[in-house]
Amino acid sequence: MMTGRERFLATIRRQKTDRLPFQVHGWMDSYLETHLRGMDQYEACEYFGMDPVIYVNPKFHYSDRSLSEWRETRYDLGRDEGGDLRWRSEIATPGGMLTVEGACDRFSGWVTRPIVGDERDLELWTKYVPVPDGVDWTPVREARSRIGERGIVRGAFFDFGQGSPWQSYATLRDVEPSIGSCFDEPDLVHATLEAMLRKKLDVIELGGKIELDLVETGGGAGSSSVISPAMHEEFCLPYDRRQHDALHAHDAYVVHHLCGGVMPLLELVAQNGADGLETMTPPAMGGDCDLREAARRVGDRLFFIGGFDQHAGFEHGNPTLVRRMVRDLFESCPDGGYICSPSDAFYLGDPENIRAFVVACKECRYDA
Repeated sequence: MMTGRERFLATIRRQKTDRLPFQVHGWMDSYLETHLRGMDQYEACEYFGMDPVIYVNPKFHYSDRSLSEWRETRYDLGRDEGGDLRWRSEIATPGGMLTVEGACDRFSGWVTRPIVGDERDLELWTKYVPVPDGVDWTPVREARSRIGERGIVRGAFFDFGQGSPWQSYATLRDVEPSIGSCFDEPDLVHATLEAMLRKKLDVIELGGKIELDLVETGGGAGSSSVISPAMHEEFCLPYDRRQHDALHAHDAYVVHHLCGGVMPLLELVAQNGADGLETMTPPAMGGDCDLREAARRVGDRLFFIGGFDQHAGFEHGNPTLVRRMVRDLFESCPDGGYICSPSDAFYLGDPENIRAFVVACKECRYDA
């Protein structure tokens, strides 16, 4: 029998394993607190009998000079009429002020006023945003030591909101203005994406060997639910390819994250150098993924993570339904190269449905 670590790494290499590997797409604090008595992610994996996939990022160190040019003050603005906590951050740079506002509830947080509102803001951000001068792998090493051969450690590597330049740009400006700028000022967009990428490439080089087992790039703003394949090819593909080449040069495996539509983009992702693709979101959750068709088209070049509808299965389902859903996904990728997982984070759901998910995945065995 393979160890959990062996099983995950073999799947990432698109090799058939003894049985179906599986994970959850990160444990949300609210779920751990309300459904699992405040467990942490390690304890939750142990509780359900899962091979752990632990989400941890390295620490980044910044010079005093870099931080002195980006002095951030955060203000608590209290609760709005709906009960959400609101906040505002003001960032003082040598060239002027930047402002970002947001809110959060017990489940998640979001930005209500993006940091970049116009070209002047973009210029200030590009010139003064802090870039690390040191990478500390201690949290990743500690996580790998804690789980041993039972699983893997995955995370993100330094970026500016999401895992790839276009997605980070859309985070800084908000999605609609970002798309509009691609038509109105494409040269400026490309210059910004290039600047972002160069900053990240410098940090990748600084960090040396990547000690994460799997690095996540991308983000939902690159999916075909948000931009066209033509836009993805122009504003995502060239920057992703160079980023992935750099990560591979430092011994990393890469999974490209596109929550939303993926089917029109499969061949483009297969060209960008990623090893795998997630979250394979099904139509019932707002995506378009046909996992069997994805495996047929690019399964020889990419492994997959995701595909499980956690709303239908965990939140509104029952163990019988969950087992049937898992079996259908397993049969969609009969040659392996697939890690069964909820297609995104989840905040609600009967723990017994998660337990059924674990049991069902363990029952899905590949032929020798």
